[in-house]
Amino acid sequence: MSVKEFMRRNFRHFNARETLSAAIAYGDLVDNGGKMLVSLAGAMSTAEIGLTLAEMIRRDKVHAISCTAANLEEDIFNATAHHDYQLSPNYRDLSPDDEVELRNKGMNRVTDTCIPESAIRHIEEVFIGICQQLAASGDSRFPYEIFYEALQKELLQPHFQIPLEDSWVYAAWKKKIEIFTPGFEDSTLGNIFAARVMQGELPSHGSLKHGTEQMALLVDWYLRNNRTSEMGFFQIGGGIAGDFAICSVPLILQDLQKECRYWRYFAQIGDSTTSYGSYSGAVPNEKITWHKLDPDSRSFMINSDASIVAPLIFQYVLEDTPTGEANSVKAAD
Repeated sequence: MSVKEFMRRNFRHFNARETLSAAIAYGDLVDNGGKMLVSLAGAMSTAEIGLTLAEMIRRDKVHAISCTAANLEEDIFNATAHHDYQLSPNYRDLSPDDEVELRNKGMNRVTDTCIPESAIRHIEEVFIGICQQLAASGDSRFPYEIFYEALQKELLQPHFQIPLEDSWVYAAWKKKIEIFTPGFEDSTLGNIFAARVMQGELPSHGSLKHGTEQMALLVDWYLRNNRTSEMGFFQIGGGIAGDFAICSVPLILQDLQKECRYWRYFAQIGDSTTSYGSYSGAVPNEKITWHKLDPDSRSFMINSDASIVAPLIFQYVLEDTPTGEANSVKAAD
């Protein structure tokens, strides 16, 4: 039984029904020419979301990514140092002394997965090296463009320890889709970049394009695609990755005073509730008042674990691809 068949048979009520409905509507939007932006919060790259997300990108089921900068860099960390990662399945039982031992071994823990410091320093060399070249020429790039340049120059591929097709950043580079990383400074490489400027290894912060420039790029992406396509928003978690991207529509309507259509599809996977006034827990209807969604936008709120639900939805959409389309994509690859 395929994942699609399993979900259709078993996912009938509560969060399961909402998950199935979101998957069906996702497929409907992209199969009818719509454009889907996926936002990634949490540690989804360390959870190896690339195993399904990369194929979604290759199959033209994802057309832009808004993510925390940690998700951008951690896909590459995992790709180039996967064999050196350490699992801690008993992470709930670790004592402070156990944590110190991991720290002394250069292991940075994310729940049950420890990222080796050596992986970070290896990518630092590549990332900062490109930033230094940009600074010398008076140029600047978005963070994702620096990774794209590294891939274009094949500075990373020889070091991949996972199949190339399992990296979502690699898939995004091949498709040349935009990756928006609001708050880049809140990441390991963002911290390192700031430190290198402070130490004088970089002359200024100018080689990186920052937040408001990323917002302008996002608005340009939305306006270009909104002319001919319905726009969808698939949000994993909450926080800046989601709020930054969905704000493009009210910016266009209220601040630029230009016409555009609202997001026509919205789905969010999260475990936050509405009780604390958090953005992450805001139900879709709240977004109507902020000029983000229409009353008739198809919207779904799935209160569950994104590391379980997102791969199921992605796999459903992939299996829902018409046979002819799947074959044509495979032939093109």
